[in-house]
Amino acid sequence: MDVADFDFHLPEERIALRPAAPRDSARLLCVTPAALSDHVVRDLPALLRTGDVLVMNDTRVIPAQLAGCKGEARIDVTLHLRLGLAEWLAFVRNARRLKPGDRVEFGAGLEGVVVEKRADGEVHWRFESDDPLEVALERAGAMPLPPYIARRRAIDARDRSDYQTVYAAKDGAVAAPTAGLHFTPELLARLDAAGVARETVTLHVGAGTFLPVKAARVEDHRMHAEWGTVPADVAARLQAAKAQGRRIIAVGTTSLRLLEASGLHAFTGTTDIFITPGHMFRAIDGLMTNFHLPKSTLFMLVSALMGLETMKAAYAHAIEAGYRFYSYGDSSLLLPHG
Repeated sequence: MDVADFDFHLPEERIALRPAAPRDSARLLCVTPAALSDHVVRDLPALLRTGDVLVMNDTRVIPAQLAGCKGEARIDVTLHLRLGLAEWLAFVRNARRLKPGDRVEFGAGLEGVVVEKRADGEVHWRFESDDPLEVALERAGAMPLPPYIARRRAIDARDRSDYQTVYAAKDGAVAAPTAGLHFTPELLARLDAAGVARETVTLHVGAGTFLPVKAARVEDHRMHAEWGTVPADVAARLQAAKAQGRRIIAVGTTSLRLLEASGLHAFTGTTDIFITPGHMFRAIDGLMTNFHLPKSTLFMLVSALMGLETMKAAYAHAIEAGYRFYSYGDSSLLLPHG
């Protein structure tokens, strides 16, 4: 498949720089093979069935962007994948200035040592601080907003809460599972009252989610690995729901990728699953997700679920109707079986 097949024109003014307030006032486009319908996120209980199971990613975004200096050179670091208690893989701007053994001060008592420079451009860091790394990052780091937002405005204090789901629980993500940003405690209570079940899994989203696809052919693109876990009790309940004919609907592409990688079995480890048209979905029956970049792996994923022509039509409708795109944008509910 050609990456160009997944291209579409998106006017810049459709890119959301701030989330809707309140969160569940964001618009929601329901997509089935037969129709498109316009709603808002707070309509979700009426769009789902009693017995449906929403699967949410409870990862919590950490302040994963660091800025330091080596001589006159600014070293910008975006943490990507945790390797140990104080060791991370990271994408680095100005990495050519670094060599193994170099030390970089990031402020607030946090120092990084270059362990290894990898052939794919990633840098392996070991961090040192008098405090636990999580505490040091809270002081020295910034929230890792997507580049298409960070290029257009400064990261500020609002993003510390805006770029976090209300059910975030486990530190480790360097990008938010953005479909979950639309939920409020009130909406969760209404879903409970409607008989919609909820389960949580954890996938620590890596900065690789922001990387553009540079290959001309889809098959030549390499996904970066991300760490996740599906607890055994969650897997058992999801298997039981599936056996009972209840729909499993992933909240976000991160939850979907983890469920498809695990096959609804208990799982702990890394996954680099790349879902493209032709993938046979065995775990999920629907997806709630934001609107994605042209030619991105995530637009390929939703096209695999619904069909490329259906998604191009849905996105054309969303653009014409003024939906807001990307991490702080509006949402969609994709139901391939209606």
